[in-house]
Amino acid sequence: MIQDIFPAKFYNHYKEQKFCASDSAFFFSEGKVLARYNQESQSLSFPTWGDFHSQSGVPTYLFSIDNQKYFLMPEKAALSADLFDFSFYTLRQLRDLPLATEAKTSLFAVFSAYHLWKWYDDNKFCGHCGHPLEHDFVERALFCPVCKSKIYPRINPAVIIGILNQTKDKILITKYRTGYAHSALVAGFTEFGETLEQTVEREVMEEVGLKVKNIRYYKSQPWALAQDILAGFFCEVDGDETIRMDEGELKYAEWVSREEVELQPNDYSLTNEMMKLFKSGGSI
Repeated sequence: MIQDIFPAKFYNHYKEQKFCASDSAFFFSEGKVLARYNQESQSLSFPTWGDFHSQSGVPTYLFSIDNQKYFLMPEKAALSADLFDFSFYTLRQLRDLPLATEAKTSLFAVFSAYHLWKWYDDNKFCGHCGHPLEHDFVERALFCPVCKSKIYPRINPAVIIGILNQTKDKILITKYRTGYAHSALVAGFTEFGETLEQTVEREVMEEVGLKVKNIRYYKSQPWALAQDILAGFFCEVDGDETIRMDEGELKYAEWVSREEVELQPNDYSLTNEMMKLFKSGGSI
């Protein structure tokens, strides 16, 4: 999955960090990030602090991977002429690029940076009194100097659901009506007052009209595209196996045998890992 970067180590603890010319510097504009893709080596790289003009402002420390520090450039940063071979990419475009194994750390880094950039971009003013927010230099937070409100990075809990038909040895595969075009599983966000298991029951009923039983946790994954923490669950259809698909959200929902499961084109997602586990006959 996208966070599986071993032996590299991700350090997300916030502390004030001095920056130097060799530190990676993410620059986002309208949801896109400045990056360079090398097709020959299938590698992905990002600008460094030294690639920006000195008047670009003070970057914000994000995190480190091993000894490499990553910063976020201000939105009005002045780009250097040295960045002529860089382009702006959406995260979905980066996800679809063929990448060498060692480049996956770079992909995880930009996903994580996007999560924090989106939070900073969405929280420029205090939701209580409307005053401009300021950066806290003790912890990863924004605070209001007027009413003293504090805002922490937003993380949205959601579930990925592998629904099994034990009698026929099949799994329920879906495809979204819009957006991601490849095979997927039933999924959805947790609502207020729900446990994750109740989210599983509700989302399955809403999307495919089925009751489920034996809900069991599998694994979790951060997913920055929607600022999520994804929790994967397997469960079994309870009683009637007739699919009643929500046609407003899905264009496909069918019971599929192990041999018929079509995996996603890369191994970044929890969804794909769960489908792959069923397809290979692994223990669920």
